[in-house]
Amino acid sequence: MKKKKALIIGISGQDGAYLANHLLKLGYEIHGTSRDAELSNFSSLKQLNIFEKIKLHSMSLIDFRSVMQTILEIKPDEIYNLAGQTSVGLSFLQPVETLESISIGTLNILEVMRFHKLDAKFYNASSGECYGETEIIGANEESQFKPRSPYAVAKAAAFWQVANYREAYGIFVCSGILFNHESPLRPQRFVTRKIVKTVCEIKKGIKKNLILGNLKINRDWGYAPEYVEAMFSMLQQDKPDDFIIATGHTISLEDFTKLTFDYLELEMNDHIIINESLMRPSDIVFSKGNPSKANEILKWKAKTNVEELIRIMIQSELSNT
Repeated sequence: MKKKKALIIGISGQDGAYLANHLLKLGYEIHGTSRDAELSNFSSLKQLNIFEKIKLHSMSLIDFRSVMQTILEIKPDEIYNLAGQTSVGLSFLQPVETLESISIGTLNILEVMRFHKLDAKFYNASSGECYGETEIIGANEESQFKPRSPYAVAKAAAFWQVANYREAYGIFVCSGILFNHESPLRPQRFVTRKIVKTVCEIKKGIKKNLILGNLKINRDWGYAPEYVEAMFSMLQQDKPDDFIIATGHTISLEDFTKLTFDYLELEMNDHIIINESLMRPSDIVFSKGNPSKANEILKWKAKTNVEELIRIMIQSELSNT
């Protein structure tokens, strides 16, 4: 039986690496892209010991010719677009780069699929950030988008592009609206990894303090390896559709930080410094997803709670230093 081919655009990131690992276990032939595959480090793939099993390609998402040549050369059965500028905070400093890499990049893939009538399935990485503030019960797939950052605006635009191409041209394209999901592969600029890494360094006596911004934000935090399984499941359905992927549980950043300090038997208040310059121009106070649709149709449910997530990240950090 011929191996299925998957093209993971943005394979060098957290989700790309875990998705590649998941698909390899299922017998897929994996192709991955980066803007410059020769210069990229691909540290996440190397951490998972799968770097040698991936066929890598250089591709620029905002260059239509580059996207077209890559997709037509590979002829994938499934395309996963996880690329683009992924930091909410950085999007305030680089709004044009954020919009182009996410919105125009997604449009380029859709246009290649439409124009060449490709018989491939396409997954688009959307974000719970699109909803802005959510109700206590959590946002569902019918909730209104109210983006509060350039990143969320770009993700919302890409979401509607995908929905429009699905409706207008009948192609198998869908979006996973993922709420926050973390792992040891998170870059250090993301606040969860920053907290875990710094608290581990405080425990070892390397650092004295953890500097943070707004501790009062509340997020729905899950475990990334479980979320990529939902991405795969979306493309195995008979009909394309959009799904929220979340735990359905929310805690504050302050509680996340305290859990991390408590696990390492440290007193949080002895080491926290609040720096207002780290606060965003606008931020979401409360964000929560309702994954009922994914639970029912995809038979997917988050298994790892936030306490276990923190334990996993701490143990990984301690073993790597």
